[in-house]
Amino acid sequence: MKRWIDTLPATLDEIAAVLQNEGVVLLPTDTIYGLHGLARNERVSTRIASIKGREESKAFVILAASVDQVESLGATVPPVLRDVWPAPLTAVLAPTLAVRVPALEWLRSLLERTGPLFSTSANRTWPSPYSPKPIPGDTATLHSWISILANSSEPIARNASGIGAHTNIVPR
Repeated sequence: MKRWIDTLPATLDEIAAVLQNEGVVLLPTDTIYGLHGLARNERVSTRIASIKGREESKAFVILAASVDQVESLGATVPPVLRDVWPAPLTAVLAPTLAVRVPALEWLRSLLERTGPLFSTSANRTWPSPYSPKPIPGDTATLHSWISILANSSEPIARNASGIGAHTNIVPR
């Protein structure tokens, strides 16, 4: 596993190349450290689900560089999101489509190179988040699962991502 500690253009080019070759990358977003891979690649989706110990049928959040990239997925973006994004806000645009245009400029630059990416927290999936059982495995196992660990000098937001569901229902 290669590790990068900067977000210079040459580094982003290298990370993009790994992602385009079906790699899985551990990197920070504006809300989490997460596992990321190409959003339009079923093998990558299956690999990330396997790493997390998660059902393959459960959809991942998708990160996009811009509203245009979100729309390239076939989604309709409501005007309010055009005014809000980029931001640490995940919008549920369809029953199986949750999307975020991250606030981090370097991450949007990476997304411009790769296209939309699957994103999910870097923890394993368990029956209960309150399980006292330790996570099995070791660092060598983690290294065998992912291609890159990337860090950024920008801190992750202290608050979790907001989640907004867009519907045509107006609250009373």
